[in-house]
Amino acid sequence: MIDSDLFEAARAWLAQDPDDETRSELSALIEAAGSGDTSALDDLRDRFETRLAFGTAGLRGEIAAGPNRMNRVLVSQAAAGLAAYLIERAVDGDPTSIVIGYDGRKNSAVFATDTAEIMAGAGIRAILLPRLLPTPLVAFAVRHLDVSAGVMVTASHNPPNDNGYKVYLGGIDQGSQIVSPADAEIATHILRIAAEENVLELPRSDAYEIAPESVVEAYISQTAELASRPAVQPKVVYTAMHGVGWQTFRAVLEAAGFDEPTVVRQQIDPDSAFPTVSFPNPEEPGALDLAFRTAREVDADLVIANDPDADRLAIAIRDSSSPATFRALTGNEVGALLGWRAAENLDAAARDEQTASGTLACSIVSSPALRAVAAEYGLEFAETLTGFKWVSRTPGLAFGFEEALGYLVNPSTVRDKDGISAALALLDLASGLAARGLTLDDQLDAFSMRFGHFASGQVSVRVTDLSQITRVMARLRAEPPAEIGGIRVSSIDDLLGADGVLPSSDVLRIHLDDGSRVMVRPSGTEPKLKVYLDTQSSDGTLDERRTAAAEALSRLEEGVRALIAE
Repeated sequence: MIDSDLFEAARAWLAQDPDDETRSELSALIEAAGSGDTSALDDLRDRFETRLAFGTAGLRGEIAAGPNRMNRVLVSQAAAGLAAYLIERAVDGDPTSIVIGYDGRKNSAVFATDTAEIMAGAGIRAILLPRLLPTPLVAFAVRHLDVSAGVMVTASHNPPNDNGYKVYLGGIDQGSQIVSPADAEIATHILRIAAEENVLELPRSDAYEIAPESVVEAYISQTAELASRPAVQPKVVYTAMHGVGWQTFRAVLEAAGFDEPTVVRQQIDPDSAFPTVSFPNPEEPGALDLAFRTAREVDADLVIANDPDADRLAIAIRDSSSPATFRALTGNEVGALLGWRAAENLDAAARDEQTASGTLACSIVSSPALRAVAAEYGLEFAETLTGFKWVSRTPGLAFGFEEALGYLVNPSTVRDKDGISAALALLDLASGLAARGLTLDDQLDAFSMRFGHFASGQVSVRVTDLSQITRVMARLRAEPPAEIGGIRVSSIDDLLGADGVLPSSDVLRIHLDDGSRVMVRPSGTEPKLKVYLDTQSSDGTLDERRTAAAEALSRLEEGVRALIAE
């Protein structure tokens, strides 16, 4: 884009921007760039020489002016494009409808209202959730209200100045997130709107509905049914990470008969500035420090944390080697515990029929531990590509998880990861164990003895030049390794190309002679090459299994770092 075109595009954007803040910001940027400020000119180019791509994760980015940022112009174009897609997709005679939710981030309510007005203006029945609510409420409402689609305005656990736009589909999609080819078809409509329409002239209407509180109440009552009445009340500390999880989680706990936990007061109310954390993701170092401090003060048994939109769950327990400290469980550990619980429940429900049925599913980068559980109980097991848009679509799904703190424990109700229902399921498990004098740590040990001990690790390499990742992936394909960390490679699955089971994806799955596994893939959201390591041991005592798996993991990590070094 030459500079004259750049300034023309920026001024055209400015002319249709309904937001005072971003309009003022862009006006100042245009003036600075036009006065010869090179950094301003570079900033303008970054904003206008490309645009945020609409994909299977919808939209997500920093709030600011321009097509490569999140703002009211971009969201209005997305809403109009999605409306055109829904109308095109509708079966003759069937009404088109959408439910829209939003969290507590900056501009979430504004973006949601813009969407509702544009949908209503396009003749679509638009239903706006009654207040800021967790993401799982939208996934639930799509099915509960039997609508054509859903939109959740959230950037989940991204940095404070980000926001996003997540889309779900009803009908045969059962309230799951969009996948290909829907993403590309919606994107085509969005680009057409952006090229042909001024968002200030798009038809709008305030004739949208506000969903009744009964929608929230139905989610609460159906989620509460996942737990038995607690025989023992674990002592819990809860943090919402400055997000929207607390009101809904508290209501679910009350309905299920659990005591109200001690909350991390500094983080319990929605706050779009996220003042106590540098990065509002419970996986990030330091994010749970306030929760750990509170847990020590009240002598809690465990810590429960939701991310800001409450679709993810983090759990921390007392460290058995140092009871005064708490350690966060990995997503794979929580997935193993909840998967075992799901298998037990299926087995118990099927005793009259002799054989349990159902499918346990996880993404390909998650621990193989769930496969071992499924085999033990005679259940189906499925691996999917990364992302709950794939996990949630597994036929016969009974439980699904991803190592990045995502769990689906109630697929008959919600077809997406749900940090609130997962927290209740975990609390139900902890209560049942406590009634027998056991802890979650004891259950992890029991898992290792029954199914084998599984250890997982990850190597991430951040790059400044994306071609580095392309070169590494090409080299691994052209010159596949014979061994990694001294362990012989037995086979390699290249998922770049349809294999009849998984859609094509830029992933290498490397199997080793000792049962270990290495997964190599470019990150879908960051400039990183990500490598997932999994080892296991089923021989000897618990300590011997732990040691063997840990040693194999250490060898793999060393070998992988050498393998991917340029």
